[in-house]
Amino acid sequence: MRLSMLKATAHTYQKAFSGLSKETWLLSVIMLVNRSGTMVVPFLTLYLTSDEMGYSISQAGIVFGLFGLGAFTGAYFGGRLTDKIGFYPVQLFTLLMGGLLFFVLGQMKTYPLICLFTYLLSFFNEAFRPANSTAIAFYSKEENRTRSYSLNRLAINIGWALGSSLGGVLAHINYELLFWVDGFTNIAAAIIMWLFLKPVNYKAPEHKKEQSHLSLSAYKDKTYLAFILLTVLFASCFFQLFTNLPIFFRKELHFSEPVIGFLNAINGIIIAIIEMALIYRLDGKRNNLFFITIGVFIVGASLAMLNIPGIGILLAFVVIILVTVGEMLAMPFMNSFWISRSQHSNRGQYAALYTMAWSAAQTLGPMGGARVADKMGFNILWWSMGGICFIASFFFYRMLRQANKKAGYETGL
Repeated sequence: MRLSMLKATAHTYQKAFSGLSKETWLLSVIMLVNRSGTMVVPFLTLYLTSDEMGYSISQAGIVFGLFGLGAFTGAYFGGRLTDKIGFYPVQLFTLLMGGLLFFVLGQMKTYPLICLFTYLLSFFNEAFRPANSTAIAFYSKEENRTRSYSLNRLAINIGWALGSSLGGVLAHINYELLFWVDGFTNIAAAIIMWLFLKPVNYKAPEHKKEQSHLSLSAYKDKTYLAFILLTVLFASCFFQLFTNLPIFFRKELHFSEPVIGFLNAINGIIIAIIEMALIYRLDGKRNNLFFITIGVFIVGASLAMLNIPGIGILLAFVVIILVTVGEMLAMPFMNSFWISRSQHSNRGQYAALYTMAWSAAQTLGPMGGARVADKMGFNILWWSMGGICFIASFFFYRMLRQANKKAGYETGL
């Protein structure tokens, strides 16, 4: 019995990873190398509020808000450039610039310069994302597109796990080391792309209606714009995990940096082990919005759990696991949703709007959350974030019902 279960599990994992193009794998390797240096972002608020830097939680929230603003504008221009000149040069240039700007930011000590270079760094980092998303769509087939994006997320999360774990140790020694490692991994990813991924003469074709129900412009697609608004609400809550939650762990629960790094790494480890097989099992079984609705609800419930009295390492561990489950259900199918509404001619637009949603959330979530925590306390923050997720989940469910009605059938949760 156990042997047959093991064989069935092994077969599921084999099928989950099969049929993907070599370019998709290479893009994921590039992403893995890049994200293995993900140390500055999860520890940025801790760095700024450390005794060495001495900035307040509100000031750290403003810096992270500027990070989000840079990401928002970078995503917009990255999407436009992708549709004009192609995804390859945009990815290569932004990786190189991001690496150099990590080095520079690590040397900045005055608040205005930290704000300026945080914005510039984020601008180039996020200009990379629409080009990368468009590349994945280009190199994948419709039947394995969700898995192709999940493989990319797998690379991101393995890198996140490695970066967070090592980052916690390095932060304990010297925060400046984080900027050097993050910069070198960006440049290493650019070198790998230049050496192994051949440029393609990709140019978005002239606008034409490939399917009658698809809008020519992402900015005129009302359903997609509603989806983007809900994504901003959800992502604003989700980003608390990397900004205000580490401060909560340190100031309220008195966890050390290595423990915080370990908790961050758990998220990536679980995704690395489970997500691809999970997506293989779920993809195509229900409407994408069904899984998004469930996932957003679970994340909201997890954030509300942070108000349980007497929370310690064990319960914090459980919260991280539940948040990860919600993330695995929601985010891969969010990618599938936006790609399903796009055409070749406007894929950069759709990718840019989706990236901009997350970038806007990087501004609204950390800044708003930091002010709430500063003025009203962490209890109010976690209740608020949980409530916003529940509201977003409800409206995703409304979108699901509308989609089912248009398809000619009704499916409840």
